[in-house]
Amino acid sequence: MATAAQQVHQLSDESHAVPEKQKECVLRKLVSVVVAIAVFPTATGIVYGQYLSHEDLSRLPRLSADATISYGSDSAQYGELRIPEGQGPHPVGIVIHGGCWLSIADLHVMDHFCHELTKAGIATWNLEYRRVDSPGGGWPATFEDISKGIDHIRILADEYNLDLSRVVVIGHSSGGHLALWAGARHRVEKDSELYQRDALVPNGVVSLAGPADLQDMVERVKAVCGGDVINALLGGSISEVPDRYRNASPAALLPTGVKQIVVYGSDDPAIPPELGRAYIDAGNSHGEKIGFVVIPNAAHFELIAPWTASWLMVEASIKSLVFVETDNTNE
Repeated sequence: MATAAQQVHQLSDESHAVPEKQKECVLRKLVSVVVAIAVFPTATGIVYGQYLSHEDLSRLPRLSADATISYGSDSAQYGELRIPEGQGPHPVGIVIHGGCWLSIADLHVMDHFCHELTKAGIATWNLEYRRVDSPGGGWPATFEDISKGIDHIRILADEYNLDLSRVVVIGHSSGGHLALWAGARHRVEKDSELYQRDALVPNGVVSLAGPADLQDMVERVKAVCGGDVINALLGGSISEVPDRYRNASPAALLPTGVKQIVVYGSDDPAIPPELGRAYIDAGNSHGEKIGFVVIPNAAHFELIAPWTASWLMVEASIKSLVFVETDNTNE
């Protein structure tokens, strides 16, 4: 029997489309709770009998982008841009892949994710970046690459007719941490190596199974990723470099003033929903309401697999932040 990943070839708009009225209803519901805590029921769609793995996604065929563009001189400093049909200006989803902050995954794991978002009318800028085990990666390079990659969208905006007033950063797993950090980097301390004076502030952030508090994640990440990755990412333990933990951990940078939605699979053994609840509580303590979505019958990788039942809620979460009126220009 074919795995869920293999069945991606059987996708078609006709056989797997969700009725537009249902999509609109779900989207309206999400918009109404974008700054509230919410747990949504299982979306109507395709459900497979087993959870997806990283290997399933890595076996998917790569999908070509409209443009591959460097944002720096290092070979890992580039992104893939996909542009929707129509004249625009197009809203932008900046996508950050996961993989334990290591080179076990690259941006192509998000190809199908980006393809579906682009079909939905959102330009996607899928970032590659130096990871902890990349030459020159770790502190502060990994964070600097995310900053440079995000800010590079300003350079691309005119040529590709991108709407800088509608920019949302989306990340999965460790990329979810980096997405949350990207939405909070304007809060970084001025004496930090990560401080940037004119950082692009997105309209929103959607974190898919992303850790938000690095200090609390050190031991869990050791078990999940097979090594002391967070200390390697930051160049030391919290007792050795406490300032780095303060400036790299989204929970420590609250409140951000940026709309956020954190999405978790109910059965995710790596980043379970209770970790999201802790971040929600931290936001509440700072007067910041963060959207909270738990998708039943989903684990870690279903959240980035657009042929699964999880996709309806993931897509709606993103659209609820993209298709809203805003005064943020990022010019």
